[in-house]
Amino acid sequence: MNVRNCRICRNLFNYVVGPPICPQCREAKEKKFQEVKKYIQDHRVATINQVSEECEVEISQINQWIREERLQFAEDSPIRVSCEKCGTMIRAGTYCDKCKMEMANTLGSVYKKEAPVKEAPAKKPSDRDKMRFL
Repeated sequence: MNVRNCRICRNLFNYVVGPPICPQCREAKEKKFQEVKKYIQDHRVATINQVSEECEVEISQINQWIREERLQFAEDSPIRVSCEKCGTMIRAGTYCDKCKMEMANTLGSVYKKEAPVKEAPAKKPSDRDKMRFL
């Protein structure tokens, strides 16, 4: 049995897997997420500061949900995060499409299958290779 303190409320709980947050805090966090999601759907042009103030959620938490691709925004929304590789502004995720393709190609070229090594044909025994007695 693995018992830990919740990172948010400091109560003890039985930890299984994931972030060290108790079930009550996890449920409260999910409710806040649904509230933010609904607010964004209703107010498409709201800024991240407005969303944070109206829903009483930290900006860092909203950014985390955007990075996890749980929140996505319309094209006309002013909310954007920067690609962690090149700095281009994107609507959701960690990397822009260009950087994702670049990394996929790089990984693909690293993982290429090498051509099988051809074995040399077996030598036929000749008279010269035989054992000789004197």
